[in-house]
Amino acid sequence: MTQILQTWSTATSIVALVFSMTTATVYAHEDKDDNGASNIVEVAANAGQFETLLAAAKAAGLVPALSGSGPLTVFAPDDSAFGALPAGTIETLLKPENQDQLARVLSYHVVAGKVGSDALADAVSIKTLAGPKVTFTQSEQGFTVEGARIVATDIGASNGVIHVIDRVIMPPKKMSRGQAERMIESAIMSGVPMFNQGHHQATTQIYAMTAKTLLDRATLLNGERKSLQAALDKSESNDATQGAWMLRYALDEVMASLRSDLSVSL
Repeated sequence: MTQILQTWSTATSIVALVFSMTTATVYAHEDKDDNGASNIVEVAANAGQFETLLAAAKAAGLVPALSGSGPLTVFAPDDSAFGALPAGTIETLLKPENQDQLARVLSYHVVAGKVGSDALADAVSIKTLAGPKVTFTQSEQGFTVEGARIVATDIGASNGVIHVIDRVIMPPKKMSRGQAERMIESAIMSGVPMFNQGHHQATTQIYAMTAKTLLDRATLLNGERKSLQAALDKSESNDATQGAWMLRYALDEVMASLRSDLSVSL
């Protein structure tokens, strides 16, 4: 959860508001000239403020996806946002051997579907193409997404919409297999007594939340992912008792696989 920005002084608020309005006007002009005929990549190129983002998207192999039919929503850091990263970060991410990591960072800025500014609300979370969700926070100065201020919104393109943010946001680190095992153990320790006390719906929610977190963040094998996803899908169409058991079986199966993996490594 992002931290809510502290209240600024009246003078600072006015300056921030003027800056935001000015920036929005510049990007809105690009959109007006484009008339929505160009795709996201073309609109970003025409704006002239996203050279680093476009270079990174090309290196990560994401240009075809951003140029496709969509729709997609991009929270786009401009060049100054990339410039604010620690020295050497961009150069490291652009290396061929780091392509997967770069793709994950950029995908964390993209959401499937068209999400306009009217859909933003405080504490709302949206799943990104990277997997983990981003959460929005509202303050007197507008919205932030994972701490990055949204400085311009609703820049239209033929295949979606762009919102401009003032810094690069980083996806949460991947959970190790050992951490995944401990998470399952904790979920079961919480869920079993609840189930035995008749709170089957609460147990289902705990197991489902654990499964979703593992799918989003854990380093899992394909078979483990399929098991968790299948249990999640089936649990939604069954009652709480059956759902809890389906998810528990899947969690047990994945934990056994994780333990087997760890024992081999030892």
